[in-house]
Amino acid sequence: MQSGRIAVIDRMRGIALFGILLVNMMSFHSPILYMDAVKHWDTGLDSIIFFFIDVFVQGSFYPLFALVFGYSLSLMMERVAGRGLLFYKIALRRFTVLLMIGALHIVLVWHGDILVTYAICGFMLLIWMKLSGKVLVWLGSLFYAIPNILLFFTLLFLWRMMPSEMALPQNVESIRQSMEIYANGSFAEITSLRMKDWGFANLGSFLQFFISILPFFMMGVGAAKCKLFENVDCYKGKVAAFSIVMFLIGTAFKLLPFLLESNIFTVYSQDMLGGPLQAFSFAGFIALTGKKKYSDIFSAAGKISLTIYLSQSIILSFLFYGYGFGLYGKVTLTEGTMIAICLYVLQLLFSRWWVKQYYYGPVEWLLRAGSYWSLPKWKRERNL
Repeated sequence: MQSGRIAVIDRMRGIALFGILLVNMMSFHSPILYMDAVKHWDTGLDSIIFFFIDVFVQGSFYPLFALVFGYSLSLMMERVAGRGLLFYKIALRRFTVLLMIGALHIVLVWHGDILVTYAICGFMLLIWMKLSGKVLVWLGSLFYAIPNILLFFTLLFLWRMMPSEMALPQNVESIRQSMEIYANGSFAEITSLRMKDWGFANLGSFLQFFISILPFFMMGVGAAKCKLFENVDCYKGKVAAFSIVMFLIGTAFKLLPFLLESNIFTVYSQDMLGGPLQAFSFAGFIALTGKKKYSDIFSAAGKISLTIYLSQSIILSFLFYGYGFGLYGKVTLTEGTMIAICLYVLQLLFSRWWVKQYYYGPVEWLLRAGSYWSLPKWKRERNL
């Protein structure tokens, strides 16, 4: 059985899932890995929707999800210790199972998997778990700020010195290959291309995940040890002011590709500086909703977030790839976004029904079974 859940954490997780879906959708139906999206979706309603997603969603919700991941892991550590169990043994099993699920996700479903990265960063996070809350918050902040600020000024220098070298790469052959194979290829052909795309997206910039995901894990654990969201009512004014400032500064960075030009420097600044600052603001705004009933519509999805995330990938890959309906490259950004919204609404309805019947989502149950090396109770007993 589950106990000690904090509603605002589930709420943040559920909302983050929607933002992540809006961004991931573009990769499901278009070869966004290999094109300059700002120039590709630059007309009509597509340009308006892309502007909204790029400025207010892209790069802003995966840090929020990572913060919540760290927060939840700290709560799990408290619960495990309270039951007299060995947290590190359970956590090692948990991240091993997560790693295997992520690997299957990459091979069988989608190249944009984040679970493998979460598992690897999770193993590294265990090194720091015993530090105090304040130390973890500061250490995570430094781990994020120092390399990213250095990269920011390095790219700024290169842009000023060699502006022509900073253009975003447009790989015409990879775009053509993606359009053909994802829409019409066999499962084997799509799997081969999926592995190539995963390598392109991850192996060349794997360090990026350790300066973007791990620090937010650390800050999340630190925030949980400081009981940040449990005590938010004590300093609502400070949280509101902090959230507004972070949102304004983050949005300024997010606007750079549109105010200047779309290139490596402005896109990096947008995603790696603007996105996280907005994530902090969103966390604050969501925390301020407190116990308002309207905000709980996202909590059920947050409770089964892993199941929701993976089901999104399975449904969308079947919708867009050749072994399903083959709609890859055949929908506009507007149509793809509408599909994402409809899918998420259906998942919200499903999750509300599911959590009334079961303690865990199917994948959450599997993850828990692998972590504790036992079969947890799944179905809720109905009161007669």
